[in-house]
Amino acid sequence: MNAPLWISERDVALDMRQSVELLRGAMRRQASGQARNMDKTHVQWDGGTMHAIGAIFEDSALLGVKAWAHTHKGATPLEILWDAETGKLLAIIEAFAMGQMRTAGMAGLATDCLAAPDADLLALCGTGKQAMAQLAAVHAVRPLRAVRLFGRDAGRRSAFAARVTQAFGLPVETFDDAGRAVADAPVVTLITRATEPFISASAPARGAHINAMGAITPERREFAPALLERCAVVATDSVAQAQTLASEMIAAWGSDFSHATPLAHIVARNMGRPAGADLTLFKSLGVGIADLALAEALYGLARERGVGMVLPTPAPVPLTFSDGGNIG
Repeated sequence: MNAPLWISERDVALDMRQSVELLRGAMRRQASGQARNMDKTHVQWDGGTMHAIGAIFEDSALLGVKAWAHTHKGATPLEILWDAETGKLLAIIEAFAMGQMRTAGMAGLATDCLAAPDADLLALCGTGKQAMAQLAAVHAVRPLRAVRLFGRDAGRRSAFAARVTQAFGLPVETFDDAGRAVADAPVVTLITRATEPFISASAPARGAHINAMGAITPERREFAPALLERCAVVATDSVAQAQTLASEMIAAWGSDFSHATPLAHIVARNMGRPAGADLTLFKSLGVGIADLALAEALYGLARERGVGMVLPTPAPVPLTFSDGGNIG
């Protein structure tokens, strides 16, 4: 059996289109029962949050868990892969860019399923570390002619707009008011750490698709819960996680989540935007199946190309006690 690998982000990478297609396949695997999530677990403290999500692909006998701590001074996300038949360690993968590609790729996939086919204008709310990948994901499935940008800090808005134009050649209009930014935009992506809603129920234009990507822990909210009343489809990557983590949905629905549709079902059934829909919305919480789909591809590329640092194979050592006995 191959020795386990440490795979760095300098060894192998995926582009956004590849990531969206891998995630599309992962959602189909989930719908068919070949992929299953380990629901997210997290703990909070004054300095940040610690998270773990995982999944199993039964059709390829692969297990994966991603764990990370988000602190004010940074984070180090890692994906750990095991062989599902033997329990042997296969790889540890650096998951900085992989996590951004997963999060953004899911937004791209949802946009491809639910946004109007001719949507070509994105209202992006947020200028943080995830924002550029979110823009790239929408642009990969709905080629954009322009971007509207909302952010609370004028300096960060201006700097981010310049980066967008340099990277994608797209014109960017900046806003200090979220309602004005999203008005008439056919695609809206929210990627902030807001704890109070900044998108009202009436702000998005009829016909828009919304990716709500930032509020992934219970203390966060990005949109007014009443906005869900306008949505013909409310998709999510995990209904189970939404019931405990998605504050906007909990505030609107209480314990009745019958209005939520798993993104896996939408993909597997080739569902598109309903005719005449006012709004559609994708609420992301982050799921292990999505991470494992990208990690599986990265591991395959690393083996194929012979890259990655070989790690020692973990092996149990018998416990030895002071009386000379041991447990083997």
